[in-house]
Parts: sequence; structure tokens; C-alpha cells
Amino acid sequence: MFLWLQEAFQSDFSPFRVFGFVTFRTLGALLTALLFTIFLYPRFIRSLQSRQIGESIRDDGPERHQQKQGTPTMGGLLILIAVLLSVLLWADLENPFVLCTTTLFVAFGFVGFFDDYAKLAGNKKGLPGKLRLIIEFAVTGCVLALFLEHSAGPNTTTLYIPFVSNADYSLNLNNWVYGFFASVIIVGTANAVNLTDGLDGLAIGPTIVSSGTFLILAYATSSGLILCTNWDEGLNSCSQFKSLGEYLMIPHVGGVEELTVFAAALMGAGVGFLWYNTFPASIFMGDVGALSVGAALGTLAVLTKNELLSAIIHGLFLLEAVSVIVQTTSYKLTGKRVFRMAPIHHHFEMKGWAEPKIIVRFWVISILLALVALASLKLR
Repeated sequence: MFLWLQEAFQSDFSPFRVFGFVTFRTLGALLTALLFTIFLYPRFIRSLQSRQIGESIRDDGPERHQQKQGTPTMGGLLILIAVLLSVLLWADLENPFVLCTTTLFVAFGFVGFFDDYAKLAGNKKGLPGKLRLIIEFAVTGCVLALFLEHSAGPNTTTLYIPFVSNADYSLNLNNWVYGFFASVIIVGTANAVNLTDGLDGLAIGPTIVSSGTFLILAYATSSGLILCTNWDEGLNSCSQFKSLGEYLMIPHVGGVEELTVFAAALMGAGVGFLWYNTFPASIFMGDVGALSVGAALGTLAVLTKNELLSAIIHGLFLLEAVSVIVQTTSYKLTGKRVFRMAPIHHHFEMKGWAEPKIIVRFWVISILLALVALASLKLR
């Protein structure tokens, strides 16, 4: 909306020109989502409590989790609303990257909502896992197909390998193969975040870190920022200029810088939610939040051309998902468990670690992985 005001009235009111800068709108989106969630969550929590919308703890989980029974859930609904409001106010609503990311964000939110509703209705396992995956892959495939048909650029279906020169090492895929791979990234990330969301603040902390990382990557990938790369001391002037993307040797994706607004909104909403979700939690995210947030992070990875790098950025989420796969496979094949309980954060709980200790250490791991991912921009 503010971008439209800038385009319509900047000639009559020059201060509106500030809305044309993506950096200003990024900050605006972050603050809007943060303040929206910080001030509205107390009323939202009371509303959920009055309707008795509380978490139903499964009997096969850690015993001490039973004390969390009845804690308000589906807190991700307010994250959804906060991000959508911020995007509506601050983003370019005609930008295909914003439309694609927002569509999948909302679509996975609907899937998570019905999953949460099924649990509240008495089915502790929610929607059948296979049905949920079918819906997620169908929705993701359709949205990506439309994006690839109408908005694909010259390098949209190219995979770039981290830590090496993109000019020398890349994989060119056709639309079908790339579409399937990208769908796996998005659906996999969504479900990995959902698996991680088992302790107070455990999932939303790395979500904030990942959002900030993709904010930087989106800006670098399409920024018009020009750097001096060769200063001539004799002439006291710059003799060579490069764009930020050229300097970092990363692929240019025109228009993707608008995703900094979305990433900032997700960061702000995440921080606002964490204020009430930190140990001991006053509210849980629920599948409506975990699936939508995870899908958004996966889509940010795909659209900023960091599909493979996201394995590092989302390394904590990946570890949680792999621990479940390993545990399930091992038990089916050998009848033995690799971990005391999966996902892996429950393994440490069963070993006697305090919940806050697990959470903070996992946050530290997430921050370190993000720094490694950002370091890859120069290690080429």
C-alpha cells in the first residue's frame, strides 16, 4: 500500500519518496509485525483460553510435558495475520516473488489449521500424515508451476553450489526436475520446522535466525548497491565498480530484493511470538504456525537461489527431521532405536537435560550455521 502511495503521490508530496526504498520498507515491515504481535498476543491468549483451545499432549512423549496440557495453541494464527498485514502495507504486491512466497505461506497455514482443528476435535495425531503430504506437494507443485511459467528468469531452474564460483559450478535443470526438487525443499522445510516445534521457543528461535539470513541473501542477490573494487591511490578515485552481487559472485535475480520485506515481517512476528513462547510458554505455535513458517523459509531458499545452501541455514531443522527418519528406519529394520526418543531434542530430554538448556544450545547451533552460510558468500 505504501509503495502505491509513493508511486501515486510522490510528485505532490516528496516525503512519500522514502517508500520507494526497499530498505525503509523492510524496516517498516519488521516493526509493524513486531509491534502487532507484542501488543495483541495477550488478548489473543485470553481469547484462546476462554474458548478452551489448549494443547493436547500425546501420551508417548516425555512425561514432564504433561504439565503443559491445556496451554493455548494455534498461536501461529497471529503470526500469519501479522506477516500478511506487514506485506500488505510495505511490500510490492505485484512482485511475483512476494506473491509466490505469500501464497505458499497462507496455503500451508490452512493445512496446519485443519491439522490443529483435528487434534482439538479429539484426534491427537491430527490429519493423516500421507494425506497431509499429498496436499502439501499438490499445492506447492501448482504454485511453483505457475511461477515457472509466468515469472521464470534466465537462472531460475539452475542450482548453485555453495563455497565455489557460480560461474564454474552449477547445475542446469529442466522445469519439471527443478519443480520437483524445489517442492521437496519447501515441503521438507515445512515439516522439519513442525518436527522441531516440540519445546518452548525451540522452533521460533532458528526461524528468526533463518529469516534474518535470507533477508541479507535476498538483498545481496538483487541489490543495486554499487561497490568500489579497485581504488587508484594515484588518481585518488575508483577505477572499477561492481554491484554487490557481482562482487560476491552470486547469481543475480531481478526483483527478489522485495523478499527482504517478507523476511523482515517474518522476523518481527517471530520475535513478538517468542516474547510469549519462551520457557515457560504462555502459548504454542501449533501446526498452523509451524507449517506456514517452514513453507515460507523453504520458499525463500528456493526463490533466492539458495536451495543447497539452505541445508546449512536450516541445518538444525534438517537434523531434527533426519533424527526421526533414522529412528523410524532403524526400528522398522532392526527393532532397535538409535535415540532414546525422536526428534532429537527429546533424546536430550530423556538424558536429563533441562529444557531451557536444550533450547538455548540449539539456538546457538542455528546462529553458527547461519554465520557459516553467510561466510560462503566470500569463500568462493
